[in-house]
Amino acid sequence: MALNKEVDWSEIGPLFRDGLRIMFGGFIGVGTPEGIVSLLCEQGTKDLTLIGNDTAAPDTGVGPLISSGQVSRVVVSHIGTNPVTGKKMIAGELDVELVPQGTLVERIRCGGAGLGGVLTPTGVGTVVEEGKTKMVVDGRAFLIELPLRADVAILKAKRADRAGNLVYERAARNFNPIIALAADLVIAEVDEIVEIGEIDPDLVMTPAALVDKIVLARRP
Repeated sequence: MALNKEVDWSEIGPLFRDGLRIMFGGFIGVGTPEGIVSLLCEQGTKDLTLIGNDTAAPDTGVGPLISSGQVSRVVVSHIGTNPVTGKKMIAGELDVELVPQGTLVERIRCGGAGLGGVLTPTGVGTVVEEGKTKMVVDGRAFLIELPLRADVAILKAKRADRAGNLVYERAARNFNPIIALAADLVIAEVDEIVEIGEIDPDLVMTPAALVDKIVLARRP
């Protein structure tokens, strides 16, 4: 494991290509690495599948990628805060898979743990169960929800040491730690990079073993 995972922004762009499945952290844009999103917009990477809690707003979080037409599919728990997502879905320009939030988290967790799926009662008897396998356990019906993984996970953290141990700030913790488990390549955009040993191990929320590269957030 490399002891210094910090890379320059010039090294980030080549890691992305058309057609990737990208998981992103955050909740309505808070905790989403907007510097990486901006880079993807600049280089025009397209036909992307995005997996995360929501599509934020047209100009925040992953919203700019939706607005620019670079995304072909999203797997999210809601789209209500971004009218562009809804319009593109209705127009047939964007494939939207809506997944109950708790189910989405568990599907990602399964992907990270190498499990074959999760049993959940959420969605039984609704449109959510269409096309899915049902099981009855102790007389109760459950849906089998399949795991989710991605080619790349993009995280936003407050602080990192050079090994890649991450600390998040408040609500930015949403989804970031869990998606770090479920992607082949994990890239963290961080506000501050410190030397190894400067972060109290009790404060580490995502351990360095899960992080491949860190990049210092670009200042406005």
